[in-house]
Amino acid sequence: MRYIAAIFTLTLTAIVGHGADWPKWGGTPHNNMASVAKGIPSEMDPGKKKKGTEQIDLATTKNVKWVAKIGSQSYGTPTVGEGKVLIGTNNESPRDAKHQGDRGIVMCFDEKDGSFLWQLVIPKLGAGKVSDWEYLGVCSSPLIHKGRAYFISNRCKVVCIDMEGMSNGNDGPFKDEAKFMATGGKVVEPGKKDGDVIWVYDMREELGVFPHNIASSSPAMVDGKLAVTTSNGVDWSHLNIPAPQAPCLILLDPATGELVGEEASKIGERVMHCNWSSPMIATVAGKEAIFFGAGDGVLYSFSPKAKEDDEGFLVLPENWRVDGNLPEYRHDKDGKKIKYASFEGPSEYISSPVYHEGKVIALLGQDPEHGEGVGRMMCVDAKTGKVDWDYTEIERGISTASIADGLVYAADYRGRVHCVDFKSGKKVWMFDTKSHIWGSTLVVDGKVFIGNEDGEVVILKHGRKLEEVGLIEFAAPVYASPIVANGVLYIASQTNLYAFKQGAKTAAK
Repeated sequence: MRYIAAIFTLTLTAIVGHGADWPKWGGTPHNNMASVAKGIPSEMDPGKKKKGTEQIDLATTKNVKWVAKIGSQSYGTPTVGEGKVLIGTNNESPRDAKHQGDRGIVMCFDEKDGSFLWQLVIPKLGAGKVSDWEYLGVCSSPLIHKGRAYFISNRCKVVCIDMEGMSNGNDGPFKDEAKFMATGGKVVEPGKKDGDVIWVYDMREELGVFPHNIASSSPAMVDGKLAVTTSNGVDWSHLNIPAPQAPCLILLDPATGELVGEEASKIGERVMHCNWSSPMIATVAGKEAIFFGAGDGVLYSFSPKAKEDDEGFLVLPENWRVDGNLPEYRHDKDGKKIKYASFEGPSEYISSPVYHEGKVIALLGQDPEHGEGVGRMMCVDAKTGKVDWDYTEIERGISTASIADGLVYAADYRGRVHCVDFKSGKKVWMFDTKSHIWGSTLVVDGKVFIGNEDGEVVILKHGRKLEEVGLIEFAAPVYASPIVANGVLYIASQTNLYAFKQGAKTAAK
């Protein structure tokens, strides 16, 4: 009963509590990257590698509870729940000698001391960069829920796994983990340190989805169902959409993986690049709603109560939609369509929408490979879809916003952190980190944390007066977003996962 009550409380909380897990992307269903935890250190040192090794020299660290080696590229933000930490990465630092070469990996660590518990190994799709880019690994942040975890694999499959891995046996209806992990016909029988698959839903096979570069985003729970972005996108030419009729947002039964709903708003026909934004869930006027920043540059609100259409498909009723692009981003002064990926042109959504006090904050962006360009952060009434304000001093970005104490923090790809008044949309201040930003801000304990491509995590003071509190320098880029769970700050660089805690004694795993 305590466990059920804790989950229920977390679901209703807009900002992560002091003693709370961080079991999903964004911490809570509202995707607000903020926490009320206290005692988070401002002075930290991730340490340096021992000469000639990948191991961190513990004597060079400060306020590190534990550090764990992951892969060589890690874009997924960790999630924490049920005493475990999950993170997506690649296989460039193999944990198991029988699994060599490029793979997608989900690693599981003990929350207490960072000891390695198990990993799920996912072979490459075999389609090359167009659908499963080399060495990207798993970019999805797993959703932890009632002894299970749900994520989107690099093979564009929604996967449900047992939080205990194979340590407690092969549970669930899926029994062919050996085939699941097989590459080039080589089948390896799973051991106790391997992941335990409960069910798999193949979005390419079942829906005809064509993922562009990588299948990404993170699932969310709504109305007892799993809301999933499909990663449907364009092909290598960036001009052709192979699967315009495939849905870009679906609902699955979390117990079985059965399809129980899909969007029918024709997003796939208008997609500019890909659908990578993670859905956000909020209760509006007593009813749960799904908020989705789509690959056509439009912010949608859907009801999770799927209804059967004339052709027998279970479709999600659309509450409202609003174009995230200003008219001048789509067409020039002569009415000519502006080319996609140009600096002044239109963008889609990659960052997740955030809910706060009846409003939805959403920030436009593109694949970082497209470079910098004009952006827009807007505030929308969650019930009506009416735009309350626009903030266009921000360039396009892939960072999800943090909202606390009447302030909105958001970063653009150019490397700037913007602080904006939540009610008016007016700029309070702006700070330039002078390096590209992929991850999201985290507001906690009177501080704002943000990582960048130079491997720096900048710490700013939370409030209306700009003040730099500190700077943490890592040996590798920080593309993931900082999170906090149960009073511990987690930061993943491309190569290591760190758990920071004030006065901690360090352990390396």
